[in-house]
Amino acid sequence: MNSTYDLLDKKELRVSDVHLDGANLSELARLTAGVLGLPAEEVLVTDYLDEVLTFDVLRPALYPHQLLDRQDLLLSTLATATGVRLGSRARVSANGVLGWIAAGGADAEQIQQALRDAETAAAQISDRVARRAIVFSTGQELLTGQVQDTNRETILQALAGAGYSATFGGTLRDDAELITGSIRTAVERGHGLVITTGGVGAEAKDHTIDAVLRLDPAAPAPYLATFTPGHGRHVRDGVRITVATYQGARIICLPGPNDEVRAGLAALLPGLAAGWPDDRLADAVAQRLREILRARMAARHPRAGEP
Repeated sequence: MNSTYDLLDKKELRVSDVHLDGANLSELARLTAGVLGLPAEEVLVTDYLDEVLTFDVLRPALYPHQLLDRQDLLLSTLATATGVRLGSRARVSANGVLGWIAAGGADAEQIQQALRDAETAAAQISDRVARRAIVFSTGQELLTGQVQDTNRETILQALAGAGYSATFGGTLRDDAELITGSIRTAVERGHGLVITTGGVGAEAKDHTIDAVLRLDPAAPAPYLATFTPGHGRHVRDGVRITVATYQGARIICLPGPNDEVRAGLAALLPGLAAGWPDDRLADAVAQRLREILRARMAARHPRAGEP
């Protein structure tokens, strides 16, 4: 079991029926940290009252193996310290996850089995969430019906063919706050993959990349083409795509033209299936899209001697 379990601020560990006579509290904290597999500085003695010794664990989460069936080991370890005598009723207690330290024998095995079952269920849920996808289109021209949205079906069909349960989330106007909020809500509702189209250009109306970078400021956002701001309608320095992660969900921003969407998907879906990280996925998609842009520019501006 590799998962850690949040202590939920229940970090006090109590040992009762402890009799101290000239004991070194720092030494007792160090010994307890060793039993829990923690650095010495992450356990402190915070109280000794009415023959109850209280420790505070200074970290938010622990692995199950650091706690289960550790009561006898902790008591025997503390008993070796100078100035410590344990009474016949000595025991270890704690609230929340830390209470597992007192579990032993059949109780410990039941907890371990329950944790194994929980991890299996969590993995199954995580896999189902990862396969739930939602698609957003952006752009005023789509909202007003001036332009037909051909990307919607292209992406939904491609995702279905790749084994995703995909739905269309709607068409969003060119507004960074709206796009950010829509993606955040989609993730919170259990979508593990979010794909947007449009709004990745260099004009004032293009806000999709900015919106996603609010959710993942460190997301890679490679350029497809660069421009000089202020030249023509360009107010940004280029066209970019991005592959981001927010609360475990992947967010992919593709351009608006349908041929570019198809090319982006051809690079994206194999990378997702292979479990590529964000930077590798972004580079693969960007490289494929740059090839399309280069071919398009070559067709518009053939070299001398070419038809």
